Amino acid sequence: QVQLVESGGGLMQTGGSLRLSCAASGRTFSNYAMGWFRQAQGKERAFVARISRAGIVTDYADSVKGRFTISRDNGKNTVYLQMNNLKPEDTAIYYCAADSGNTSPRRRRSDYDYWGQGTQVTVSS
Repeated sequence: QVQLVESGGGLMQTGGSLRLSCAASGRTFSNYAMGWFRQAQGKERAFVARISRAGIVTDYADSVKGRFTISRDNGKNTVYLQMNNLKPEDTAIYYCAADSGNTSPRRRRSDYDYWGQGTQVTVSS
């Protein structure tokens, strides 16, 4: 089992920045690729970003490319999502997820084995 706990969400104005963190515990963190997904009210949970086990390969949804950056610190068992130039359409609950597979791209919810509880991000216009 891998336990994931997100933090860092909140209320931000358009154009602002937030950094989300996801702390992992349980099995060896570096054995998992990590992803971020988000779910806006009334919509399906959607892929945002992914990072490989060693942090070398990343993948982003087109809607966040150039604005969001995923990173990880395997020594701290933590994955981050730096979100810049936030827009109202970024408003959602953000979830981190762990994937025992290491190929790319892997953007489906079913690709991921473990999920956190989510953290709310609200961007006001």
